[in-house]
Amino acid sequence: MTVVLITGGARSGKSAAAQELAARVALDGREVAVVVFGRDDDADPEFSARVARHRAERPAGWQTIEAANDPDWLSRIEPGRVVLLDCLGTMLGLVMEQAYACCGDTLADADPHVLPEGLDASVTEGFSAAIDELLGSGHDLIVVTNEVGSGLVPGWASERLFRDVLGLANRRVARIADAAYLCVCGRLVDLGSLPQTATWPHD
Repeated sequence: MTVVLITGGARSGKSAAAQELAARVALDGREVAVVVFGRDDDADPEFSARVARHRAERPAGWQTIEAANDPDWLSRIEPGRVVLLDCLGTMLGLVMEQAYACCGDTLADADPHVLPEGLDASVTEGFSAAIDELLGSGHDLIVVTNEVGSGLVPGWASERLFRDVLGLANRRVARIADAAYLCVCGRLVDLGSLPQTATWPHD
């Protein structure tokens, strides 16, 4: 099992970099499955347009799994395919939606300053279990994720929870990844070549 992680900020080029990598893998004879968690939303035409654009950009021969409404999406991946998962952030968003629903609430109507009781544990445990299942699948993976720790502290409690849970998940996947990249302005920084511990400078 091989894992490649590509992270970056909004519009950094991370999805394009992941798709280009998958296309090169396909040229070597491997088949590709793309797993996406975004969905059409009549209330958000901008996001729906982005979903449509990504659909149009994918090669026709790739298996596409739109997992937003499919809890069994992992079992639908055809054996032997390299999996391009785009992305952990939207995957976490779905986990949070489900956790809010279990609390009798929605993200849209939630108190911006206070989380429902038990929500943080539910989201943390639910997303950790989803990552466990993904990494235990045995599939070769290209994982796209959002770099969420470089901006301002979010104002809403749910946004802070999202940032914290995703940041920890990113570190977890990066630790076991065979290669990890940070995409900035369409350029890739090889995180694997960087130290994981700080050293004291010498004269």
